[in-house]
Amino acid sequence: MADLDDIKDGKDFGLDRPADTSSFFLKGSAHLDWGMKNRLSRIFNPKTGRTVMLAFDHGYFQGPTTGLERIDLNIAPLADYADVLMATRGAMRSSISPTTQKPLVLRASGGNSILGDLSEETVAVDIEDGLRMNAVAMAAQVYIGGTYQHQSIKNVLKLIDTGMRYGMPTLAVTGVGKDMARDARYFGLASRIAAEIGAHYVKTYFVEEGFERVTAGCPVPIVIAGGKKLPERDALDMAYRAIDQGASGVDMGRNIFQAEDPVAMIQAVSKVVHELEKPDKAFQLYNDLKG
Repeated sequence: MADLDDIKDGKDFGLDRPADTSSFFLKGSAHLDWGMKNRLSRIFNPKTGRTVMLAFDHGYFQGPTTGLERIDLNIAPLADYADVLMATRGAMRSSISPTTQKPLVLRASGGNSILGDLSEETVAVDIEDGLRMNAVAMAAQVYIGGTYQHQSIKNVLKLIDTGMRYGMPTLAVTGVGKDMARDARYFGLASRIAAEIGAHYVKTYFVEEGFERVTAGCPVPIVIAGGKKLPERDALDMAYRAIDQGASGVDMGRNIFQAEDPVAMIQAVSKVVHELEKPDKAFQLYNDLKG
């Protein structure tokens, strides 16, 4: 306890300077609680407002797909170069060292496989396990236009409602409904619905035409999915155009861990996302680092 005989009156109250009421750096997050903002600040770099997420959660419905046969060998060496890891609890507990300081966005949806309807999912991870794993966000698919659209929206709502009680952000991942085209109109609809129901950020796909309308129409940050494997130069170009048109980052998996040199690729992607490096120079960096 402080010595009660040596208490001095405060002198510098900064009467000539008003209190700082500046808003939070991240789109749509100014009115969230301190803990929620703190977790989001670990996902998105406060200096750039952007993120490079390394996605290796594919196994929850695809099994040991190419590049993910051995997570301990193929993914662990990449972790130091990512801003965030996007994974399942099983992959993290079995294959990633708990000494890592990289934040974890935890895949919380499950209950499907490539042998069935991908939109038939449930919330497969309880919020308490997310907290035990020190996750900074929890993620679930939302399949607008899918057979199980209503259930997928309920899954995301459950994460949002429980997450708000514990200061845990929710990432809504827009799956593609089978009756909808992969265009700006669809992804704009799906992303806006996800934000309107309370998702704190959204993962969706980049489209060639009108992507700037998708990001502008979504009141929370958007990160793009890497999607199918592209040639390295094309993947860097996609990342650049997405950021240039308003995305706040990427969540890449196959375009990193299936690259000829994954370590070089994730560094080149990070250069594009955080420094807006042009695709040609980023591809040159990739080639310089390769091997």
